[in-house]
Amino acid sequence: MKPILQVALDFVDLKRALKLADEAVAGGCDWLEAGTPLIKSEGLNCIRELRRKFPHIKIVADMKTADVGRVEVEIAAKAGANVVSVLGTSDDETLKESVSAAKNYGAEIMVDLLGVTDAVQRAKEIEKLGVDYIDIHIPIDEQMKGKISFALVKKVSSAVRIPVAIAGGVNSFNAADAVKAGAEIVIVGGAITKSKNAKEETRKIKKAINQKIKIKTEFFSRVSEKNIREILERVSTANISDALHRNPPLKDIYSITPNIKMVGPAVTVRTYPGDWAKPVQAIDIAKEGDVLVIDAGGVPPAVWGELATNSAINKKVSGVVIYGGIRDTADIKKLKFPAFATLITPQAGEPKGFGEINVPLVISGIKVQPGDWLVGDDDGVIVIPKDVAVEFTNRAMNVLETENRLRKEIKDGSSLSKVAELLKWEKK
Repeated sequence: MKPILQVALDFVDLKRALKLADEAVAGGCDWLEAGTPLIKSEGLNCIRELRRKFPHIKIVADMKTADVGRVEVEIAAKAGANVVSVLGTSDDETLKESVSAAKNYGAEIMVDLLGVTDAVQRAKEIEKLGVDYIDIHIPIDEQMKGKISFALVKKVSSAVRIPVAIAGGVNSFNAADAVKAGAEIVIVGGAITKSKNAKEETRKIKKAINQKIKIKTEFFSRVSEKNIREILERVSTANISDALHRNPPLKDIYSITPNIKMVGPAVTVRTYPGDWAKPVQAIDIAKEGDVLVIDAGGVPPAVWGELATNSAINKKVSGVVIYGGIRDTADIKKLKFPAFATLITPQAGEPKGFGEINVPLVISGIKVQPGDWLVGDDDGVIVIPKDVAVEFTNRAMNVLETENRLRKEIKDGSSLSKVAELLKWEKK
């Protein structure tokens, strides 16, 4: 069986889904999938529209049916779906009814193993029930934690004789690995639907799976502990705030040096207002790439200036965040050092030595632990807790990639209001 490229249209608006489908079909995709969000948003009318517009393309209805299999498969097939997805966690009777209904209407059943504990054993059981395809699904929340592996595809494809599909985090760089692992159907969503040029991205992935080669992609490989900094350098604090569910930045802390990006794990300092001893000592403790986060009570005098900045530059510190005062800002700007502070004052305090280094801080209601990631730009400073740094760095990049597609649609002559269909989604 020649590898099949299935494009998942995981939109909530039909117009955007159809526009993307046009590009994907032009790029050579084999199957089009009405994603679960699209079906829930637009109803089965989205299947009807896809069937009308693409009469010769196989249409997959990602219903993720869990119950009343006969009814849901019947209505999807009547709407024009060739393949209907059912959850592998469903009762066997639901699966039997789904298979029966599909045969009545000339459709096929794809079983999604999302949430199944023993995928290999369940795949064997499902195959005996007469289903047509099995889908190994890496959930988006798992992808955001950097968990993408095709090992399970190999195990399942070796255990069954029906075609196995893979969905979740596939792009032109890793699609060949999925095929080599045994996937006969490669389901791609974001790498195409968020692309600036969906036609070209589809063409690249099709080539990758047919020739079993890796092709460079505009989409990053998912974040691990090793490349957090690299990805955070690419996203903005606005992207991160969206990824953190609109989390606010550190309140009343502003950029001193414009147009400069700051990224790094925190070395925290708690000091008495105006006492600059511990902040300066923390420079010696900091490692290359660290960010100093200083809690000086949010009041003057200054605990940081030009001499401290030069010391930090020598240690290759990535920046400083001060809940308190800073001075010598003209010199700091000339040095192009990323500095963020609550206030500017010419007054310096005294190095008395009160305070602590690498202790938990609470700045304007936001906790900052040693090792938490700090990202700063002209919009402010965002804290990413170290325990969820991989996940939320992935989510921030996902936000950026999604915006890239929206930006492309706006440049093509639309508007943000039209693309987002704001009137349709206003809360009544």
